Amino acid sequence: TSCLAEVLCGFSDKLDSLCSPVVERCMCTMQTGTQMTKMKGKKKGLVRFFYLDEHKSCIRWRPSRKHDKAKITIDSIHEVCEGKKSEIFRRYADNRFDPNYCFSIYYGERVKSLDLVSTNAEEARTWITGLKYLMAGISDEDSLARRHLTWLQQTFSEADKNGDGTLSIGEVHQLLHKLNVNLPKQKVRQMFHEADTDENQGSLAFEEFCLFYKMISTRRDLYLIMISYSNQKEVMDLHDLARFLENEQKMRGLAKEYLIDIVAKFEPCPENQQRTVLGIDGLTNYMRSPAGDIFNPEHNQVNQDMTQPLSNYFIATSHNTYLTGDQLLSQSRVEMYAYVLQAGCRCVEVDCWDGPDGEPIIHHGYTLTSKILFKDVIETINKYAFTKSLYPVILSIENHCTVPQQKKMAEYLREVLQDKLVLSSINVHECKKLPSPDILKGKVLIKGKKLPANLDPDAEEGDVSDEDTGDEEEEEGEDDNDICLIHLILLVSTVTLELLSINSPFRKRKTMRLSRALSDLVKYTKSVRVHDIETQGKGSSNWQVSSLNETVMNQILQLKPGELVRFNQRQLIRVYPSNYRVDSSNFNPQPYWNTGCHMVAMNYQTEGRMLELNQAKFASNGNCGYILRPKCMCKAAFNPMLEDPLPGHRKTQLVLKIISGQQLPKPKDSMFGDRGEIIDPFVEVEIIGLHLDCSKQQTRVVDDNGFNPMWEETLVFNIQMPQVALVRFQVWDHDPIGQDFIGQRTVAFRSLMPGYRHVYLEGMAESSIFVHVAINDVTGKVGFFFDLETSPQLSCADGPDRQNLIQEELENEPDGSNCADQETVRMIEPEQPEQSEELRVQDKVTSIKPKQPTETQSQADSLPCPWPVPPHMLRPKAKFSPIIPPPSPTPMMNRQPAIHWQTQQAQKRPIPNGLCLSDSTSSSSDGSTDSLEFVPSCVPAGAEQREGTLQREMKALFDQRMREIHFSTVQ
Repeated sequence: TSCLAEVLCGFSDKLDSLCSPVVERCMCTMQTGTQMTKMKGKKKGLVRFFYLDEHKSCIRWRPSRKHDKAKITIDSIHEVCEGKKSEIFRRYADNRFDPNYCFSIYYGERVKSLDLVSTNAEEARTWITGLKYLMAGISDEDSLARRHLTWLQQTFSEADKNGDGTLSIGEVHQLLHKLNVNLPKQKVRQMFHEADTDENQGSLAFEEFCLFYKMISTRRDLYLIMISYSNQKEVMDLHDLARFLENEQKMRGLAKEYLIDIVAKFEPCPENQQRTVLGIDGLTNYMRSPAGDIFNPEHNQVNQDMTQPLSNYFIATSHNTYLTGDQLLSQSRVEMYAYVLQAGCRCVEVDCWDGPDGEPIIHHGYTLTSKILFKDVIETINKYAFTKSLYPVILSIENHCTVPQQKKMAEYLREVLQDKLVLSSINVHECKKLPSPDILKGKVLIKGKKLPANLDPDAEEGDVSDEDTGDEEEEEGEDDNDICLIHLILLVSTVTLELLSINSPFRKRKTMRLSRALSDLVKYTKSVRVHDIETQGKGSSNWQVSSLNETVMNQILQLKPGELVRFNQRQLIRVYPSNYRVDSSNFNPQPYWNTGCHMVAMNYQTEGRMLELNQAKFASNGNCGYILRPKCMCKAAFNPMLEDPLPGHRKTQLVLKIISGQQLPKPKDSMFGDRGEIIDPFVEVEIIGLHLDCSKQQTRVVDDNGFNPMWEETLVFNIQMPQVALVRFQVWDHDPIGQDFIGQRTVAFRSLMPGYRHVYLEGMAESSIFVHVAINDVTGKVGFFFDLETSPQLSCADGPDRQNLIQEELENEPDGSNCADQETVRMIEPEQPEQSEELRVQDKVTSIKPKQPTETQSQADSLPCPWPVPPHMLRPKAKFSPIIPPPSPTPMMNRQPAIHWQTQQAQKRPIPNGLCLSDSTSSSSDGSTDSLEFVPSCVPAGAEQREGTLQREMKALFDQRMREIHFSTVQ
């Protein structure tokens, strides 16, 4: 059996060995299966047969119209609750079921619930115990291999069409087509027979399938990295590994123990572990782990200063949080609050109306269907508010209730939230500034209307004019039919009505009665109306929040963007979607972030591009719901709409080499599903930030290969303000009549990691693109966003080398107001020792628009090694012509082809997939992928013939070594 199969299958054995007798009985019962009732709304429920699959990776049930897709993976389960605690149980179960027979499984990104009723209490307890054990897992260090094992097991099970526990050659061909693998049938049959090693010839058991999968998935791009750093050996020793991590991944001061730990954790072959070396499988495992991800792992935790006033932060905000879909007919569900809070949202919205029996309810003004109890919502918020982030939650109350039910609301808030509402311990020294998120940890802030300060303090209620409030514009006191009619009128003339709704002389002013009990709960987030963005808030307390819809905000952005930035420095502002978005679509949040708007409210129930931008924005600070705004947005004159918004600020250059793709699936809406044609993928990279920074570029199309396409192209972007920029990677399937979306990953610029990185597509466990990242300033220096000094394992060693570090502040220093002084970046100037003339190599760069004047001179040869190293570790000095990025006159509309890096270098050995490796590595153990260059798609005929011969030689060498590796693993 191969090392890979041994290691992967060992995890299942390890799981079983750790089971107590009680857990073993649970696993056995769950895999045997149980008949239970699945609750479905007002219906009596559906009787289904539920069971745990053989790999213990998911729960399945039958019968179902979803067939094989009727499953819940263990990894997607958030919580298992016993009893009748879900909304479905509370609303529809009445007293029909014993609570001891009931339990709910909360799962998925949208936190859905599967509500089950077993036939007896012991059966329910068995499932609850077993599921909680599976959710706990084995250990963190096993998670990577377990995820891969789970994926292999699920892939194997789905490919086993006849259910006999093995894969025939026909089933393998179908699987390869589904995986977008286009290999000759003879080659597939050869690998099939090599993997078929047991007595049952003609089919592959799971262990054999693991070996077969290893044969087709061995990465040539990673193999080239390995042999270039190991002097073309089959393994990397610790010295080789250290040089790779230093030269390519920009890691310094690596302790020997750290390198040994990498081998122990990622190398699957016991023999290699004993020798403390890393083979191709170990290197692949390491590069596909979080350590090789493009996202900075330190940004998975809070990494920004959280002690500044609340007004210095962007705050993740939800709009109409309770809705599950559109604004008119969708359901209101209490589970939506659990979903958005666990997604990192820190400001949720509650629309309160008078309900029956004196109980306030929550629903949308236009919604004619479900309503939920205010108390249930507050209990859910209390339960989930601080499961993902300890920083404050803002509860935005849109109050339509009468005074008696307002008092009931205040009672529930105090009763349920208790000390989370107690703010008396916060010492603000009578200052006008808001407290910081750090001071407000574990607290809930009530955003709402507040009684006038001059009102008699003994009065239990009072009038509040809408002149003094800043809630969303909705018609109060109308019945549902009138509301629907108003909504349809809004669809006809949205812009006019919305512009008239604020500060119009023809607008009817209204007042409402407000309870003292509810008013007193509003401390730092008082709702106020915007009267004049130029003067409002000057010289007064900024403990207030104004809400404006997108239509009005767009007018302000066009007419007074600089004044809006100043206004946002004085108080909090919330932007919410216009009323015409009946489908709950989302606007582009970036223009509002560019002017410093604190709370940009998104419809979290609507997936898509805009919500993905929001998720990427807040992921860069541990997804805690707070992002520190650039300093120029906090206390400086700044206009994001100017052609030069940051005078004197150096541009940042992002150089992305798009190398390859891994296991790219067919589009979700593919007409023929898995049976459809093999995809023709290309990659599009988009910069989303300031108006002048927005641009797109894309690679060429690779025909008939979604499993391991190779692009080997370079994209170059100039960015004026990287601290607000997002980088969006999208993969498309080219089609003669258009293009189909495959997947995406969006990352904040400040979270990019340097070197060779994988960009995993969101929601796709094994799908990724492999890239190289380099960040330059205009002088050609290399910058990367990784705080080496604060990382326990990657810290810079003390010594003279530290003097070469030039630290540039790009974000929020105590003094100064220039945006150029923000965002911590390491900028290092490499030494350039003299080299012999024969080692000098001239690399030429063909620009997209060569007639355009250049602004910078970039020494691309300084990218791979930004600090002083011994001369024998440096590659030959290269001279580059200026890189001229394409202009971007229109936001997000400038699509350009990639720059092809054309090279003419002496003594280069072509390697499979079009990469070239310098022959100099054969004479020294200090090889480096710095010498890997991309071969242009068009070369002179003579050169093409010579390179073709060498490529065939290298391909033969590669295939021979793969056979040797396979032979050694099956002995």
